[in-house]
Amino acid sequence: DLDTARQELEEFIPHVKNISDSSIKKMAGRDLMRFKEFKKQGIAVKFGRFTQKENKQIQKNVEEFLSLTGIESAEKLLFTWRYPEDKDTIHRLKTEHHFCEKISEGIPRPWRLIYYRARKMFDPNNYKGRYTKEEKEKLKKYQALHGNDWKKISELMSRSNLSVAMKFSEIKSAINYGSWTKEETQKLMNAVKEVMRRKLKTENPSSLSSLEQSNTDPWIDREQLYQQLPWTEIETKVGSRYWRQCKQKWNSILTNKLNKGQQLYRGTNGLQAKINLIKRLYETKAEDASEVNWDELSNAFGDVPRAYVQAKFYRLKVSSVPLWKRKTFSEIIDYLYEKKLPELEEEL
Repeated sequence: DLDTARQELEEFIPHVKNISDSSIKKMAGRDLMRFKEFKKQGIAVKFGRFTQKENKQIQKNVEEFLSLTGIESAEKLLFTWRYPEDKDTIHRLKTEHHFCEKISEGIPRPWRLIYYRARKMFDPNNYKGRYTKEEKEKLKKYQALHGNDWKKISELMSRSNLSVAMKFSEIKSAINYGSWTKEETQKLMNAVKEVMRRKLKTENPSSLSSLEQSNTDPWIDREQLYQQLPWTEIETKVGSRYWRQCKQKWNSILTNKLNKGQQLYRGTNGLQAKINLIKRLYETKAEDASEVNWDELSNAFGDVPRAYVQAKFYRLKVSSVPLWKRKTFSEIIDYLYEKKLPELEEEL
């Protein structure tokens, strides 16, 4: 029953209480047995960015399913509504050959996330380059006609749902690309504070009461929330900035607040911090950046957010690793460990 399914899923998905009943029913059918099998193998259910290894597994699963069923392309398989004449046949083949199980094979994530990732990977409309002036005008016209029905608009424009939604968010109002004014920064702070308070009230009412009794800004210290903030809502509240600008500015504010003036990357402290960063990344044996526990790593360098350490790593690889764009994540780490680390230790 529904309550039992929710309780069982809670072991694997901590935020399951916020998931709708209809989604719980689907997850109970598609995911619960898979999650239990992964648990037996000692594999935890994952969220967040997909790794290169997982992307390859999705590609393999899709190709094998196409070969098994004879469906001509991944686009037909994943965007069946674009081929109305073949729709019934494709749906029948997907049911007969257990599409849900096959597409998620070997990937410890909820089926829905795997399906969305596959659609993003195989949608030819995702990779069409910059929008022309004509396309931008069309987008504004279609949005006025159809509202935020991005699926409908994406079909009219032959662009992906995500692409048209993001582009409209970018062009719907005049965006300022200069330095942030004090007024804009204050609007951003107020917007973030408002959504954080709402989030805190939902998650932990007692935290909100202590928050309101304090004269300080303890809400800033909940830096883990910055990743889940509703940036399009914050963009609307700020009014003069695109959502990505708001997110970047917030990360900058967050870093300044949490760093509290510590100059971690200057002088001998800077050399030691780089040495520690390279050693810790090497010890993780990660094949992809998404496999690194950046929160844990950032705690080792002081009270700084993960974005701060990620930015320092980016600068380190750009300045130290030749042709880094052609190297895999693990190759970059190996180069830093074998070539750059001895130089830094000698300099220190």
